[in-house]
Amino acid sequence: MKDNAVLELHNIHKSFPGVKALQGVDFSLCKGEIHALMGENGAGKSTLIKVLTGVYTKDEGEIYLDGHDGAVSIKSPQDAQHAGIATVYQEITLCPNLSVAENMYIGRSDEVIQNWAKMNAGAAKMLESLDIPAKPTQQLGSCSIAVQQMVAIARAVDMDCKVLILDEPTSSLDDQEVQKLFKLMRDLKARGVGIIFVTHFLDQVYEVCDKITVLRDGKLVGEYEIKDLPRVQLVSKMLGKELDDLSDIKSDDSASVLEDGSTPVFEFENLSSVAGIKPFDFNIRKGEVNGFTGLLGSGRSECVRAIFGADKVLTGTVKKDGKAIKIQKPIDAMKNGIGYLPEDRKVDGIIGDLSVRENIILALQVMKGFFKPFTKAEQYAFADEYIKALSIKTASADTPIKSLSGGNQQKVILARWLLTHPDYLILDEPTRGIDVGTKVDIQKLVLKLASEGMSITFISSETDEMLRTCSRMIVMRDRKVVGELKGDDLNQTKIMSTIAGGEA
Repeated sequence: MKDNAVLELHNIHKSFPGVKALQGVDFSLCKGEIHALMGENGAGKSTLIKVLTGVYTKDEGEIYLDGHDGAVSIKSPQDAQHAGIATVYQEITLCPNLSVAENMYIGRSDEVIQNWAKMNAGAAKMLESLDIPAKPTQQLGSCSIAVQQMVAIARAVDMDCKVLILDEPTSSLDDQEVQKLFKLMRDLKARGVGIIFVTHFLDQVYEVCDKITVLRDGKLVGEYEIKDLPRVQLVSKMLGKELDDLSDIKSDDSASVLEDGSTPVFEFENLSSVAGIKPFDFNIRKGEVNGFTGLLGSGRSECVRAIFGADKVLTGTVKKDGKAIKIQKPIDAMKNGIGYLPEDRKVDGIIGDLSVRENIILALQVMKGFFKPFTKAEQYAFADEYIKALSIKTASADTPIKSLSGGNQQKVILARWLLTHPDYLILDEPTRGIDVGTKVDIQKLVLKLASEGMSITFISSETDEMLRTCSRMIVMRDRKVVGELKGDDLNQTKIMSTIAGGEA
């Protein structure tokens, strides 16, 4: 092992049926170091963490820990715990109905658990030493999420952890709570604890971390000192796009560029939501295709969920054709001519046990009211029209939607919203996980609908795809809007530099 290293992973491989999740990944962590593990969705971060914590068994490779002779074998979370590796997840895994002290000592020796005075005294000492604002005897559930996470960290520290893994710990915290967590992380760093920090927030990485390791598609891109990796280079390495090899791929006729003076169909001002989206302004014009872009976790989906009323809106006003309207829940949006194809079709889109026909008519039936059902003849007429129009491959309108391919399921959800004849259609990752042919069909349909006057917001993790369809893009970073690009500025290089914070 290298001098001062507390952890080293060499040549880690892990495969699942049809997927090579990790391919020869190396990773090292020093004592008293905060090390960011970065990468987009599917990069291999979670798999690497699960191998390190014994949730998954590696196929190849070695794990070395300070204080152990030779490679160690970690086959279960208990093995990881005994080796001094602790993990605090985004979702709190403690027991909210127990006291703070009970949570800190649960699963520990019977001697301490049975001696309440000793347990509370030990918890009080640890809480005080880490400056955590909680009392040993108070119920954990009465504490804020930030304090609950700090208690989970205190439990790990009290168990003499050498390596602390923080997996998206700040995603549910406000700015003040984040600063409290960072103070605790710096205190632990000073004590010599090595911390692996998994996050999507670029600003936080550059505020608190010493090093960054980037993964992409299951492979190691590199390990970097924070001072040697400007933000725009980090974005480039995560996305796999080199700055000197980028060009604007949008053809002249791929997306309509509208005059700035045309009247917006919808205007959203100072909109914020419970999902942590900072107040933003947004508008869309008739026949326009625009999009929200940014790294995973930047707030793209949360913005459109606020627009549709799928997440509770905290602040903001909405206008349609210049007149004030209220959108507090999805039905309000639907009645005002807004449709929304959600990011996760399996969770928020399809109803698997219902037929293609029933899935297609669902939104229109909700708007009409379930006490005024469409006749079977009307349902079949609607379904057959859109099965034909979108070339949906299904045995019949009565086929359960769960038996269709992903691409055809996506077309059914698209048909559901087109049947409502919306003025404004939001498409969040409409081409994720579907074949190339269907992707092209959907992109062509988006441009066709826009040419007929429909306003469309198109979100995709594939920036090239958005450049082919959008005439304007809203750039997101850390749940706030950081820029708007159009015209000659609408290219990969400008998008990446805006995400990175304006760096050239």
